Amino acid sequence: MKKITQFFFLFLAFCSFAQEDLSILYEKKEVYIPMRDGVKLFTAIYTPKDISKSNKYPFLMQRTCYSVAPYGEENFKKSLGPNSFLLKDKYIFVYQDVRGRYMSEGTFTNMTPQVEHTAKTNIDESTDTYDTIDWLLKNIKNNNGKVGQYGTSYPGFYTAVGTLANHPALVASSPQAPISDFFFDDFHHNGAFVTGYFRTFPVFGVQKTKAEDKAWYMDQYIKPTSKDGSVFYNDLGTVKEATDKYYADNFFMQEIVSHPNYDSFWQKRNLLPHLKGINHAVMVVGGWFDAEDLAGPLNIYKTIEKTSPNAKNTIVMGPFSHGAWARENGKHYHNDIYFGDSIATFYQKNIEYKFFHHYLKGDTKTAVDLPEAYMYNTGKKEWQEFTTWPPKEVNKQSFYFYASGELVQRKPQKIYFSEYFSDPNKPVPSSENYADFNGFTPRNYMSEDQRFATSRPDVLTFTTEYLEKDITLAGEIMAKLKIATEATDADFIVKLIDIYPLDEPENKDKPEVLYANYHQMVRSEIMPARFRNSFEKPEALQPNTKTDIEFRLQDVLHTFKKGHKIQIQIQSTWYPLMMVNPQNFLENPYLATKDDYTKAFMKVYSDSHIEVDVLK
Repeated sequence: MKKITQFFFLFLAFCSFAQEDLSILYEKKEVYIPMRDGVKLFTAIYTPKDISKSNKYPFLMQRTCYSVAPYGEENFKKSLGPNSFLLKDKYIFVYQDVRGRYMSEGTFTNMTPQVEHTAKTNIDESTDTYDTIDWLLKNIKNNNGKVGQYGTSYPGFYTAVGTLANHPALVASSPQAPISDFFFDDFHHNGAFVTGYFRTFPVFGVQKTKAEDKAWYMDQYIKPTSKDGSVFYNDLGTVKEATDKYYADNFFMQEIVSHPNYDSFWQKRNLLPHLKGINHAVMVVGGWFDAEDLAGPLNIYKTIEKTSPNAKNTIVMGPFSHGAWARENGKHYHNDIYFGDSIATFYQKNIEYKFFHHYLKGDTKTAVDLPEAYMYNTGKKEWQEFTTWPPKEVNKQSFYFYASGELVQRKPQKIYFSEYFSDPNKPVPSSENYADFNGFTPRNYMSEDQRFATSRPDVLTFTTEYLEKDITLAGEIMAKLKIATEATDADFIVKLIDIYPLDEPENKDKPEVLYANYHQMVRSEIMPARFRNSFEKPEALQPNTKTDIEFRLQDVLHTFKKGHKIQIQIQSTWYPLMMVNPQNFLENPYLATKDDYTKAFMKVYSDSHIEVDVLK
């Protein structure tokens, strides 16, 4: 107890020192910046004390829905900017509460739709970004006329949409783990609802009624009842029952339940069609094991690459979970898998620092000395550089799902099928990490050992022989299923797995983990059959009819090493990560009752396959 107390006071002393140190170097000012429609946004500005006419600084800004705390001009953040290297480099650091959040005025809207700027009062997040930049340039003395912006997760969305501000002073943007479309990111995957996000809804679905310097929504947060988080989800019932019990007044949950298809509500919140004409430097950052926003960074980068030839557009993907590049843990693990030492520090020092320093303090006309795509190979466990992403130096290859359980790179001469029985009342678990279910969102499953699923009769497995040489998948993955079922609806989950050799050595840091024959998940995705032809207009399956279900798994850079195996697992339930499909076509599956749950056999034909990009 004495040691714990000493540690506690040392920790407090460290925090006090950090705050005192920043107050020596920076002045803090809190202001309300007026937007073009009269709404004022609360903004905290940290200015270096040595700023002068002969020593000017650029702005580095973050706009957030998660609070710019601590509030009060005498209260300083423990750190400023995205990393310590940029803090030492010195900038005018700006933090802003977006509309309707914490101390800012206005009404909060999830994924604010972009609008036509035909009238002065037509506002969106890009106009708020423009107005903020314009005010800063005119009111903060001795700035150097350059602005950079960054943010992770939801702030990553505000950064991505902020690229559309088109303010001439905005020269560098880094959307990190950005959301691009809530029908495919975060709360949905291909329109399937992510039940694992159920605890998050108070954060996004409760409007404040006054200026708030604390989280006003916490009284609606569902507290864990057990260290085993699966207990809560097993008792949750259907989504309809859970919504009625917990979120009858939660505006965001009600919006989701009211819009089960990709209608105009969701289409208006899709950022991708608006990402055009960007003419400054953009560095999109993501993590290969980001369970929240993996689609966002990949799609935003690819879209800007196609639509904005004048943008200095780059992408970075590391072996990180959601936002983990912002914190250093020494030895870098995702779940059980070790990737190396100080990987976050490498990113911060050699990539992020270099990007912002170059464009905010150097020559904005020349490109920073970084590759077009700085990507981490999660199989070789090393960084690789590419001139394009996806790489052009690839061959498209297919792996077919033989009824014998083999995964083979040749199309079968005769077509058979594999079959499993799917019962929505007894769903396949999405993880064995039961404590993870208590978190804000699930994270560890993205690289979790999948051996627990291989023994399930409602999971199909297709496996190669031991590889005789390395094979590197670099780019996009397409699942091309040919299925039949007696049900009128179903989900299909495809998991890509790296099976380790039987003599894989153990890790002394994790003696409890059996790495021999470890089934590491590399990539996974879900596709509701109802959306096979259109996300806007769902269609029932025709019972006992062979049907194509095609969908894209997110990109990958992973080397399956010699002596490993490649495995594909296919299933139709994935709980509690994903909402259970009743397997009975309904106009609105969110309103399904247990009476709608339908057991059914699922057939997967052997001309089904995954199509992958194999690096030459």
